Amino acid sequence: MPTQLSVNVNKIAVLRNSRGGGEPDPLRAAKTCIAAGANGITVHPRPDRRHIVAEDVYRLRDLCRGAVELNIEGNPFAPARPGYPGLIPLAEATRPEQCTLVPDADGQITSDHGFDLARDAERLRPLIAALKQVGCRVSLFIDAGTEQLDIARDIGADRIEIYTGPFAEAHAAGTVAPALADCARTARAAQAAGLGVNAGHDLSQSNLEDFLVGVPEVLEVSIGHALFSEAIYAGLDATVRRYLALTGAT
Repeated sequence: MPTQLSVNVNKIAVLRNSRGGGEPDPLRAAKTCIAAGANGITVHPRPDRRHIVAEDVYRLRDLCRGAVELNIEGNPFAPARPGYPGLIPLAEATRPEQCTLVPDADGQITSDHGFDLARDAERLRPLIAALKQVGCRVSLFIDAGTEQLDIARDIGADRIEIYTGPFAEAHAAGTVAPALADCARTARAAQAAGLGVNAGHDLSQSNLEDFLVGVPEVLEVSIGHALFSEAIYAGLDATVRRYLALTGAT
């Protein structure tokens, strides 16, 4: 089964917000990605509204509905505040096909670690149940090397997303074997527990093929920063098509 490509359009919103106004438009970028064959669109609205905002999510929900998967990422523990309704209420209002829970703090530049399931499981359990109630598939952001994933299954998760930042760093440094082995071990543990496996963070054209060869049966990769960086030079349509060729999802 080919690995699905979900394009994270946050970076388009970062550029828009740096200037104000409506350009570049994440909706238009998402339309281009979908036309090129992307299997899904990912967004990660944060409480400080520094990139994708709740208003964007509603627009993208309308665009994706019946066409491709919408995946909303975020910290389920972050409280609502003006301009940010909270992850669970936003998911309840938009009913994305997938909701990926990520333990990022408000001030983080980007996500950089997975859940501590031993600590967080009971807090996550009712939130996962609420998402499942509105039809969301639920994925948990997990560090590579984690093996005790029966907990994730027992609290209702459907999938995990392997945090691939350390793999990407090791790949760039030419010392990839241990990091790739950690990813593969976590994928096997998840699959043995009956969970699907997604992956994301710093995956790029230079490392994606090696990752997918070393970590079999990955259902979905979420890619944003590298894809839009590469698209500056090669164009968005062409870049999406190159990723689809790497994942086999063409």
